[in-house]
Amino acid sequence: MTPSETNKNYKVKHDPVRAAAMEALILIQQGEQADNAVKQVTAGQNFRHLDIRFLMQLVNGATKMQRRLDHEIKFYLAKPSADLPLRLANILRLGFYQLIFTNRVPAAAAVSESVNLARHFTEKSQAGMVNAVLRARLREPQKVVFKSKDKDPVKYLADFYSYPDYFVEYCLQEFGLEKAEKLLDAYNQPPHVTYRVNSLNSKPDEVTHLLQKNNIEFSFGRYLPEFIHIQGGGLPLEEQLIKTGKVFVQDESAGLPVRLLNPKPSDNVIDLTAAPGGKTTYIAARMRNKGRVTAIDKSHRRLELLVENAQTLGIKIISPVACDMSEFKGGPFDRVLLDPPCSGWGTAGKKADLRWKKTPQDISNLVKIQTKMIDRAARLVKPGGVLVYSTCTIIRKENDQMVEEFLLRNNNFELESAKQFFHSELVSERGFIKTYPDSGHLDGSFCARIKRKLEN
Repeated sequence: MTPSETNKNYKVKHDPVRAAAMEALILIQQGEQADNAVKQVTAGQNFRHLDIRFLMQLVNGATKMQRRLDHEIKFYLAKPSADLPLRLANILRLGFYQLIFTNRVPAAAAVSESVNLARHFTEKSQAGMVNAVLRARLREPQKVVFKSKDKDPVKYLADFYSYPDYFVEYCLQEFGLEKAEKLLDAYNQPPHVTYRVNSLNSKPDEVTHLLQKNNIEFSFGRYLPEFIHIQGGGLPLEEQLIKTGKVFVQDESAGLPVRLLNPKPSDNVIDLTAAPGGKTTYIAARMRNKGRVTAIDKSHRRLELLVENAQTLGIKIISPVACDMSEFKGGPFDRVLLDPPCSGWGTAGKKADLRWKKTPQDISNLVKIQTKMIDRAARLVKPGGVLVYSTCTIIRKENDQMVEEFLLRNNNFELESAKQFFHSELVSERGFIKTYPDSGHLDGSFCARIKRKLEN
């Protein structure tokens, strides 16, 4: 007899939002991206805005904290080493997530709603087990223990903050224990939204006036004043601000390489991995809609999104070209921006599933791709022109090491320090820009400004 047949006699009401969250977790574990999983489980559902926010909190939170949740759950199982059925495992994860990491869900509701899910979607005996396990967690939270931080920092940090071992090992080696722990904790905080004011048809004062009028808390960008950090979730005033082109949703860290590129009106600029257009449209805005920006991307669909974004923002100087950058014929250019595919470890706070999908081998493969791309990008820079290399990762092999090895291969290029554009606190001794999510509401990122020497 199947679980659904067994359930016929005792089906009870269950929360459709939590049920959708459970189904989304299963899709993510089967390889679907988190955003797509949420879209699939909410299609055709009449969820309110508050429902969607709660659903996103559950899905992103339980996905990020999966290792921590599994670690804790095992202390309350009769057979800790046994593999649980997929739905049962995710019902427990959602229940434990609500008990440990939410402050607005009463403990009794977290338990009862989890039991209801189990009654509806699993066998009756498993519903009893969910009830017993969650109530035991409430009675005896002290049963959960972690490895010693001093004796086994990798195991402790990986279990407690919920990361793969290899990333924890990298952070410890790169930053030391104190900084690594702050960084790992920062990635687990609720993601924030940042608006970039579109200078072509709005001003920061106009946007902030609207935000204040609607009692929306915000703060200005730490390094770029046209970026505004929104306190709280969602996309406030979406109709008035985003759809009218007054602002564009973009992390402040993504604006730094554009400022470092320093494009001028009438420049001839190329963005080699442009879609969906955040950096491209910011370049055009800084050029005051004068000059030319060539936008390269091999995806027609993503280029169409770039064109739509440019139209909404009132930008007229972008020329989209659908091709692989290795096949592009053109140039040379005054300014070249290369933002290659990377491991994305700077955005792990916003991409909940990234930490479980990226592997050390993925990074090694990406480094090979990035090496080819930066060499190709260099050939498009005119003498005296500038190449900016940027990523949204904090992995040294993809960042510092990539640029240093490029400079060793190409003695007709030289590194220009970012200190001429930014405060020294943001710039490394070598002249690179590096940001981290434990300071300033920024994603982790890297960028470097490389100038092609004038020919003799």
